[in-house]
Amino acid sequence: MSFIPFNKPCIAGQELWNIAQAVQREHLSGDGWFTRQCCEWMEQQFHARKVLLTHSCTAALEMAAILCDIRPGDEFIVPSYTFVSTANAFVLRGGVPVFVDIRPDTLNLDETLLERAITPRTKVIVPVHYAGIACDMTAIMEIARRHHLPVVEDAAQGVGSSWRGQYLGTIGHLGCYSFHETKNFISGEGGALVINDERFLERAEIIREKGTDRSRFFRGMVDKYTWVDIGSSYLPGELTAAFLHAQLMESGKITERRLAIWQHYHENLAPLEQQGLIRRPVVPPGCCHGGHMYYLLTRTPAERAGLIAWLAERQIEAVFHYVPLHQSPMGRQLAPHTPPLPVTEDLHARLLRLPCFCELQPGQIDRVCAAVTDFFARSS
Repeated sequence: MSFIPFNKPCIAGQELWNIAQAVQREHLSGDGWFTRQCCEWMEQQFHARKVLLTHSCTAALEMAAILCDIRPGDEFIVPSYTFVSTANAFVLRGGVPVFVDIRPDTLNLDETLLERAITPRTKVIVPVHYAGIACDMTAIMEIARRHHLPVVEDAAQGVGSSWRGQYLGTIGHLGCYSFHETKNFISGEGGALVINDERFLERAEIIREKGTDRSRFFRGMVDKYTWVDIGSSYLPGELTAAFLHAQLMESGKITERRLAIWQHYHENLAPLEQQGLIRRPVVPPGCCHGGHMYYLLTRTPAERAGLIAWLAERQIEAVFHYVPLHQSPMGRQLAPHTPPLPVTEDLHARLLRLPCFCELQPGQIDRVCAAVTDFFARSS
């Protein structure tokens, strides 16, 4: 019986050729031809004001924290159910997380709880689009507008997904993408900052270039470049961009394949949901996703642990996801007075992610679903 891994990096086909071309162009540091092509493609495809490629989504989030002028004691609102980078980027600037519970349907930040979390110290709202399913950005942006707060979208899992016809990452004032090898479009490590508010445009380039006005120098706007602001080395190398470019050129096919896998799971597992044994992902109206992840919710944490072990015995790798940040050692230290987050605390312990990658074949999906079904048939 062959092993079915949780993830396998997608290879679109032209990656090695692109890397060879980058080498021949003799520019391997940041902001070469492939970097520019990737940024321009995303700007056109996603109707984004400006896209800057970064070496990770973490880097994009750190740039966003600087652009939002986070200072010691400033609060930022974020769901507890997210990857540590979402919070860490703002904590590095002295920010204090205010954790908000998630919705039971999408596992996204519950917009109905958002306004009561705002205080005079609130500096930014950071929604996370879990599994590439959009938050209710209409409600979030309206609340942010009323309170004069910027919104930074963590769209790490939602590159190419949309909310009511608008691409994720382009709705808030800033957006952050990931091209980690577990994402839909990959470069091993990689990310991008999407700038939708013109007040951030010039400073974002400076921060990304180690706090220098180097970009203005290359455009002929200054006769030499120098240190003008804080910043760091957030550019990816050109080989990373070359790899990503091959992925973006095949993004339509990659998305089509992942959606087919997602739908195959969804149809095969429907009977288990109808019997009340699991809950499948929910995609609300207005959300268009890219099949980034397929998860299910068991009835109890013990049942999840049993199912993971059952699948492992059958050479299928299924995994859980985040430990809520407010329950982590660092989260308890930074936000010790966080009230109970009942939905987060319940669902995180019951969520299980199934294998989902482009090379996954229909027969393998059937095998995974059969194994899940057999587990519940045996334990019922």
